[in-house]
Amino acid sequence: MARVAIVTGGTRGIGEAISLALKDAGMTVAANYAGNDERAREFTDRTGIKAFKWDVADYDACQAGCAKVAEELGPVDIVVNNAGITRDGTLMRMDEKAWKDVIETNLGGCFNMAKATFPGMIERGWGRIVNIGSINGQAGQYGQVNYAAAKSGIHGFTKALGQEGASKGITVN
Repeated sequence: MARVAIVTGGTRGIGEAISLALKDAGMTVAANYAGNDERAREFTDRTGIKAFKWDVADYDACQAGCAKVAEELGPVDIVVNNAGITRDGTLMRMDEKAWKDVIETNLGGCFNMAKATFPGMIERGWGRIVNIGSINGQAGQYGQVNYAAAKSGIHGFTKALGQEGASKGITVN
């Protein structure tokens, strides 16, 4: 039986390429998306990869979405946390909503998806979590304090969760 992979933000851009590469490698892929239903339908029609809609910034939506994927496709073995947004602006012009939206989607999404899938991976003794970072997490970028902070946070989250999963057959990169 093929391993089941979820790719967040998996219906376009880098996420689409990851979804297709996993499918080509023999995985059963669930491509998560947040908004554009028409684009998701077109993606599924073109690739044969099923798209599932939920907002990774929403903890409960991640729990429900991952449960739906598991019910329809099988236990989730692989998660690629690719979903991300930008709300660029200098600190002086950035409002609290732009800060929170980016942190909750880009970094919070990694937490939410791990909380939804890590326990099952531990149970089965195998799992792979890949978190997509950015050089801006280490180098910073003018006008992106929120994005740089989220991507830097992903780096620390990944290192720490990797230590938790290592002895249980789960890698986090």
